[in-house]
Amino acid sequence: MKSPVVNMTRITLLCLWPMVMSANAFASTSTAILPPASSSSSLALRRHGPLSPPQRHNNNNYYGRNLNSKSTLDDLKYNRSRSSSSLNLHSATARAIAELIPRGGASASAAVAGAGAKLSQWSSTPNGAFNLALAVLAASTAVLKIGNRESGEGGADGAAVTKNPKVKELQIKFLSVFWLLRMADWLQGPYFYQVYASKSFGSATTSAMTWVSRLFLTGFASTALFGPLVGRLCDSNGRKAGTLAFSLLYSLGAYSTKSNLLGVLLMGRVLGGIGTSLLFSAPEAWLVGEAGKEGVESSLGETFGLAYAGDSIVAILAGQLASIAASSRGPTGPFEMSVGFLILGGLLAATAWKENVAGGGNDSGSKPTIRDAVKVVKSDPKIMLVGAMQSLFEAAMYVFVLNWPPAVSKAVGSYFSKFATDASSAISTPYGTVFSCFMACCLLGSTVFGQLTSSKKVDKDGKSKAVSTENFAVGMLGLATLAMGSATLSIAGKLPKLLSFLSSPGSLLAILVSSLFVFESCVGMYFPTIGTLRSKYFPDSHRSVVMNLFGIPLNAMVVTVFLSIEKLGTQGALGVSTTALALATLCGLKLKKLVNDEGAESK
Repeated sequence: MKSPVVNMTRITLLCLWPMVMSANAFASTSTAILPPASSSSSLALRRHGPLSPPQRHNNNNYYGRNLNSKSTLDDLKYNRSRSSSSLNLHSATARAIAELIPRGGASASAAVAGAGAKLSQWSSTPNGAFNLALAVLAASTAVLKIGNRESGEGGADGAAVTKNPKVKELQIKFLSVFWLLRMADWLQGPYFYQVYASKSFGSATTSAMTWVSRLFLTGFASTALFGPLVGRLCDSNGRKAGTLAFSLLYSLGAYSTKSNLLGVLLMGRVLGGIGTSLLFSAPEAWLVGEAGKEGVESSLGETFGLAYAGDSIVAILAGQLASIAASSRGPTGPFEMSVGFLILGGLLAATAWKENVAGGGNDSGSKPTIRDAVKVVKSDPKIMLVGAMQSLFEAAMYVFVLNWPPAVSKAVGSYFSKFATDASSAISTPYGTVFSCFMACCLLGSTVFGQLTSSKKVDKDGKSKAVSTENFAVGMLGLATLAMGSATLSIAGKLPKLLSFLSSPGSLLAILVSSLFVFESCVGMYFPTIGTLRSKYFPDSHRSVVMNLFGIPLNAMVVTVFLSIEKLGTQGALGVSTTALALATLCGLKLKKLVNDEGAESK
C-alpha cells in the first residue's frame, strides 16, 4: 500500500499541469484595449440552491454586506442575457487558436513570437482568458482519456479485458435514468433567483432578495428535516419507488414556480427539498442493491466514475438548454423544461428498473427505522467516518458555491481594470464561461478517479495496480484542503513572506483561479469516491436513511454560514470551508488507519 502522501502526489501531478497552463491565461500584457462589453450569465448551484447572482463588477468591497440592503439587491440582480454564448468557445476562439498554428516556411522564433502576441492579446479580456482556460482544461481531459485508452487495460497476459455483460446492462439502466434526472436538476439552477425575484408578494418593505433567501433556506430545511424519514420509506418500500417519487415531487415543485402565491411557492420548495433527499439517495441505493444481487459490486467504482463524468457534461448542456427555454418562456421556462426530463427519467425507471428494497442486517424482519439506523451508525466507526467525510466535504462545497462569484469578480475587476481605456467602465466577469471551466475541471477529476482506481489495471503478475479508494480519498481531501486554503489567502491578499513576490493583482487572480480549478477537480473526484465508499461501508439494510442522516449536519452547516455571511464575509466563509475540508481529511486518515489495522489483523 502506498502512503497517502504518495497518492496525493500522483493526483497532484495529474491535475496540476492543466491548472498551471490555465493560470498562464492571466499573464500580464502592456497593451491597452477597449473595455469589454458587459455580459453575465447565471450559474447553477448544486442540488437545490439558488445561484449566487452576478455581482456588479467594480473594485468595491463585497464582504460584510447586508444581504437585504437595497445596494446589495442591486448588485445581485440577474442579467437576463442568454448564457449560451459564454458556455461555448466562440468562433473567434477557434479562429484565434488556428492563427496560433505556424504556417509552412515560418521560422520557429517568429512562430513563437506571434503565438505569444496572440495569447497576450487574447488573455487581456476576462472572457478571452477564461475561454483559453476552458480550452486548456478540455484538452487536458482529452489527453488523459486518450492516454488511458492507448495504455490499455488488460489482464496479466496483456489481453484486453471484456466487460461483464451484467455490468454493461446495469450501467446502461442506471446511467440513462441518472443523467435524465440530473439534467432536470441542473436545469432549475441557473434561473432559481430570477424566477422567485420576479414574483410580487404585495410587500413594499421586503426586498426580493429577502424572499429569495427565505425560499432558498426553506429548501435546505426541508432536506434536513424530512431526509431521514424519506430515506427510511425508500429503504422499506423500494428504491425504484423512491426514484419515481422524486420525479413526481420535483415536477410539482417545478410547476409551483408558475404561481404568484407565496404559500404555493413555499410548498414547492418543501417538495423540492424532499425530492433532493430522494435524488441523492434512492438511485444510488438502487444501483448498489442491484449490483449486490448480480454479484458485480466490484464494478461500482467504475460506474460512479462514469456517472459523475457524464454529469459534468450534462450540467454544461443544461446551462445552454436553460438559456434557450428562458429566452422563449421567461424565467419559468427552464423549470417547465425540467418537467419533461423528469417524466422521461421516471418512465425509463418504471420500465427498465426492477424494484429492490433494503435487505440484510434486519433479523426481526421488520422494516428499517431511523432509530435502528442511528444504532447501526454508532456500532461501526467506519460508517461514522465516511458519513463525516460526506457532511464536511459537501458543506464546504455548498459554501464555496455561494461565495466564489464575489471573490472572482473582485479579483477580475482588480486585474483587468488596467486594460480598460475608460476608467469608469465596469469590468464584466463571464460567469457562464467560469461555470463551464468548473464543469470541465469536474470532468477532469472524475477522469483521474477512473484512471487511478480502475480494477482493470493489473501488472504482468496479475496484481492490481489500482489505488485503493481509501487512499485516493485521503489524497483528494488533502488536495482540496490546500486548494481552498490557497484561495482564501489569495482573497485576503496576504501571502507568506516567501511568496510576497506573488502579491500583484495578476498573480493573485492566477492563484485564486488555479486554486478554484483544483478544488473543482477534487469535486469531480469526490462524488465517485464517496459513492464507492458508501457502497462498501453503509449497510444495505439502512442505506438510504443513513445517507440522509448525514445530510442533517451538512445542511445545518450551510444554513449557519448563510445566515452569518454578513459577519463572515467571503473570506471568512471560505475559511470555514477550508476548516471543514481539513477535518474531512483527518476523518479520511482515520478511516485508512482502521482499514489497514483490520487488514493486518486478518493476515
